[in-house]
Amino acid sequence: MPVYKIFITSTAQHQLDKLPENVSMILIETISKLSNNPRPFGCKKLKGRNGYRIRKGDFRIIYEITDRILLVEIIAVGHRKNIYE
Repeated sequence: MPVYKIFITSTAQHQLDKLPENVSMILIETISKLSNNPRPFGCKKLKGRNGYRIRKGDFRIIYEITDRILLVEIIAVGHRKNIYE
């Protein structure tokens, strides 16, 4: 099974940096697992825009997958009530 490269946009990195350390560590662990399986059980294809989302508690990770170059690009990370704005 191919391994995908993970790229975190500067916006997503900034959002991660603002979260409490215990939350950000859980989200970083979830993000790192996407390199082996970019479409894990529970991920959803977004409607109205490209990309996928995965839930981790009350937080969401929004990302796009480019299969031909094996890339997962993390676009946004945040609480469920304001991640889709």
